[in-house]
Amino acid sequence: MKNNFDRMLSSEDVMRRRASFLQRIHIDGPLLVILLTLAAGSLFVLYSASGKNWDLLLKQATSFGIGLVSMFVIAQLEPRFMARWVPLAYLAGVFLLIVVDVMGHNAMGATRWINIPGVIRFQPSEFMKIIMPATIAWYLSKRTLPPQLKHVAISLVLIGMPFILIVRQPDLGTALLILASGAFVLFMGGLRWRWIISVLAAAVPVAVAMWFFVMHDYQKQRVLTFLDPESDPLGTGWNIIQSKAAIGSGGVFGKGWLLGTQSHLDFLPESHTDFIIAVLGEEFGLVGICLLLIVYLLLIGRGLMITAQAQTLYGKLLAGSLTMTFFVYVFVNIGMVSGLLPVVGVPLPFISYGGTSLVTLLSAFGVLMSIHTHRKWIAQV
Repeated sequence: MKNNFDRMLSSEDVMRRRASFLQRIHIDGPLLVILLTLAAGSLFVLYSASGKNWDLLLKQATSFGIGLVSMFVIAQLEPRFMARWVPLAYLAGVFLLIVVDVMGHNAMGATRWINIPGVIRFQPSEFMKIIMPATIAWYLSKRTLPPQLKHVAISLVLIGMPFILIVRQPDLGTALLILASGAFVLFMGGLRWRWIISVLAAAVPVAVAMWFFVMHDYQKQRVLTFLDPESDPLGTGWNIIQSKAAIGSGGVFGKGWLLGTQSHLDFLPESHTDFIIAVLGEEFGLVGICLLLIVYLLLIGRGLMITAQAQTLYGKLLAGSLTMTFFVYVFVNIGMVSGLLPVVGVPLPFISYGGTSLVTLLSAFGVLMSIHTHRKWIAQV
């Protein structure tokens, strides 16, 4: 028996020696290459979309740097170690959302930030995009699956508290993304189809209730504008009309870098944030958008592969939820900008300008790298 044990140890040593340098520092090579490609493309497009604003470009590059450091640090942590701290992270996240509700910083008619003058301004709801799926994955991984009704109910309460606090900011787009991230964990946990069908059947009365009791006037106007943008072409329909005009005018190959008219002549609002893909479409055409979509598909495909190879239930639930939430992130922004979905203020991942969002996204992929690179030596959570 001792000889067998020694052979097992020696085989593990061989596996460790054969691991590549990136694996030894817990970085997934394909993911890193894709993320760096998106980073370079983002700065390239943002320079044009921001009107050649070097200060804004420097801030975005700095956020990328901070995000990459955060990704590297998180990738070193074993999933089981992260799972131990998930409940505390959830409580801290909810507490910060309460702080935002009570004394948050107001900008552009919304209270979404905590501002420490001269130090930092950040958006706590962004962190919940990681904390929420991690919390539900932690909770369900300790229960028998498929989850029982009481476990589903507790999960919905855990999802509902931050959802309500974020809706109050108001930030319906982020609230729906966080709701989706928790719902994906429940779905991957084997949620019974009769419950899923019941939820879908209840969607209509819930939507009606949100229309009359939850949604603000500007949010209702966004829905009406989505249904008929031409009803107010110089008001609420302006963004969608100009966005579609920019994308359509790019044709197949685009007008060329820095040669877009809709953004540079200020026809396209928020060209460096929510509507940045319209700038990409105008300057690089259908080819540019297709190349970006291919990179996104490679990123999502890699995330799904990591999900399939995860060796713990917690890792599988969390990796799958983060990957599918990223897909929804991309789908909602592109659908919104092209007029297929109402405008909900969701930026394009890795391309739109935004520090907190960028750091959060890179941190999420740090979690994926941790799940993937620790899979040979971790025990079940």
